[in-house]
Amino acid sequence: MLRPLLHLLYPHVCGHCGQELSGTETVLCLRCAFQLPATGFQGIENNPVARIFWGRVSLQHAMAGYYFSRHSCLQGLIHQFKYHGRQDIAAFLGRQLGLLLQQSDWWQEISLVLPVPLSAVKQRRRGYNQAAILAESIAGVLNCAVLPEGLRREPLSVTQTHKSRLERWENVSTVFALNRPEALQDQHVLLVDDVLTTGATLEACAQAVLGAGEVKVSVCSLAYASK
Repeated sequence: MLRPLLHLLYPHVCGHCGQELSGTETVLCLRCAFQLPATGFQGIENNPVARIFWGRVSLQHAMAGYYFSRHSCLQGLIHQFKYHGRQDIAAFLGRQLGLLLQQSDWWQEISLVLPVPLSAVKQRRRGYNQAAILAESIAGVLNCAVLPEGLRREPLSVTQTHKSRLERWENVSTVFALNRPEALQDQHVLLVDDVLTTGATLEACAQAVLGAGEVKVSVCSLAYASK
């Protein structure tokens, strides 16, 4: 009954190739969905994402679902949900990320999912936080709690674009704070973001979460942009 209404809100064509979707397909046709470049990091403890954080912050686990590359299907999808209002794409990819997490041997340790926050200015302009949509979809698959506004982000004085890892860390190391630190006590928190490059933002968020006390932290990004 809801399908015709959803088709009015979102086109019933593949978000990448534009082909008409079948009744069982959502957002992507099967051909494009199979082409998403999965990393397999959920099954590798010392994967390249985990190694980014070694010696910098104490994490239980770290992974990214897909490899990011320019002019790819995944980049196009991320652009659509970040800049063109396609929240359905973020929800779809969040569910796929949740299914990938379920292939790990540690997903049942997660008790709370926490998205990386946007600045207040960006959230007002965009109307939503894409990381929060990813987080809510992951939590739905893992059947655990989610705290969409558990972290807040203070305004940055300068942009992160084109900065080195050290410059990014120095720029974000003090801009994240907890809104409800008591809600994180004795939890295993999964921090969620859309694209991981240097890891500086997730590192700063993890430090803020660990400051709450008895908390364990793992991180999960939709995409990994290796250099």
